[in-house]
Amino acid sequence: MVELSALDWLVLGGFFVLLIGVVWMSMRQREKDTADYFLAGRNAGWLVIGASIFASNIGSEHLVGLSGAGAQSGMAMAHWELQSWIILLLGWVFVPFYWSSKVYTMPEFLERRYNPASRTFLSVISLVSYVLTKVAVTVYAGGIAFKTILGIDTIWGIDFFWISAVGLVLITGLYTVLGGMKAIMWTSVLQTPVLIIGSVVILVVGLDKVGGWAEVERLNDANMHLIRAATDSEFPWPGVIFGSFIIGFWYWCTDQYIVQRVLSAKGIKEARRGTMFAGYLKLLPVFIFLVPGMIAYALNAKGIIHYDSADQAFPTLVSELLPSGVKGIVIGGLVAALMSSLASLFNSSATLFTIDFYKKFKPESTELHLLRVGRIATIVIVLLGLLWIPVMSLIADVLYEYLQSVQSLIAPGIAAVFFLGLISKRITASAGYIGLVSGFIMGMIRLVLLPFREDIKGTSFAWITDMNWLYFCILLFVLVSVIMVVVSMFTKQCDDEKLQGLTFGSISKSQWSEMRAGLDKWDYIHTAGILAITAFIYVRFW
Repeated sequence: MVELSALDWLVLGGFFVLLIGVVWMSMRQREKDTADYFLAGRNAGWLVIGASIFASNIGSEHLVGLSGAGAQSGMAMAHWELQSWIILLLGWVFVPFYWSSKVYTMPEFLERRYNPASRTFLSVISLVSYVLTKVAVTVYAGGIAFKTILGIDTIWGIDFFWISAVGLVLITGLYTVLGGMKAIMWTSVLQTPVLIIGSVVILVVGLDKVGGWAEVERLNDANMHLIRAATDSEFPWPGVIFGSFIIGFWYWCTDQYIVQRVLSAKGIKEARRGTMFAGYLKLLPVFIFLVPGMIAYALNAKGIIHYDSADQAFPTLVSELLPSGVKGIVIGGLVAALMSSLASLFNSSATLFTIDFYKKFKPESTELHLLRVGRIATIVIVLLGLLWIPVMSLIADVLYEYLQSVQSLIAPGIAAVFFLGLISKRITASAGYIGLVSGFIMGMIRLVLLPFREDIKGTSFAWITDMNWLYFCILLFVLVSVIMVVVSMFTKQCDDEKLQGLTFGSISKSQWSEMRAGLDKWDYIHTAGILAITAFIYVRFW
């Protein structure tokens, strides 16, 4: 429980005043069309893009869950936070395709590369997964986090979980509907430093209390390594290296939730530099979220603090170590993380519905009409998030247990379809669609069987649930890739004219010129810097 002083509440109040100011400024720039509402008028600079990518990525699972992972398993989960180099892939390799094609959504890009069926199928998968997993988990985790950290059980006889969860959804939904992508991206510029400052404070105070980094290493000795045995039940090194890349490639390079930020750029140069800024920011979670969890473990071992479960590591550090005023900053960071993630989810979901469903079936709709539909869709997504909260309270343990599994089962098929589709013109439209469907079906077979793992022991299906989740992710990617290659051998290849600019082999001279425009030594220096820092961390904690 965190006892907030008057100074803490003053700090929190100041954060919300600034937030309201940013939203109001965004609202003054009225949206004229869907490009304004969903892509901030395609006029965003690198600072806003990078901050928005980072803020969208960071949620309660980082502040609470990642700290808990640090307390429980040390550096094991750091691989997923060291994927700055994959964000660089987005900027250097994929942005030119996405931005030049002027698409609004990733399913729309798949339609151009493959066929309308691929677009519809990916849209359905994305929308369902956003509402039922990402939105639901963020809202539920937010409610639990606020109740735990503030230590408030009820207000006016109502469970504080409901008050905080519903309040989070309504406030975030309000500025998402009113301000669109501009409000989301500009509030990210405010929320990112608040989030970082609050987390750095915990890191510094925690290191001081525990007796320095050497003491953290001594007490976490068994969990200080990134690379673990190939037989490790949770994080075998081949699974981590290849499996985490497949999940990371899907998330950073093909998921609407992230890519929508770079689609809002003024141009390829701004989009690329935005991913570089995000790359630097993405190196921080290991130190500002995961390491504090390891500090909490060390402090607990020394008897300085006490917590009952790993997920209590973060709120315990906040409540027992931080002085007045600073607690307000950290709580503000938590609010910032939750709201930025949720706002991005609301807007991305509304974009998918409006562009990939409504506009597709009513192409005669005017921009103003689509703008209204987009706002209504956002409101509906907000309401669905609210309606899903009671269900979340019933299945929370199951959903949290399977959340990583769900992502590892959805990612391989989508990643294979995008990857093969971009590198080869020989992959056909039929292969793309069959790859999406087969990957999804195979992934869902494991998901459905997981709750019955004990019941199918000894049967021919047991291997499906017994295989390590990362190894299964790799297997799925390979199987979908093989299926796509085989199908492409027996189906008609797309016309070269249709594929112009959509694969590496069909990039025109003008596209190459646009990709190289604006490149200077700093692009190479920053790219090398991010890669060098990542390599150093791997060597240091090998």
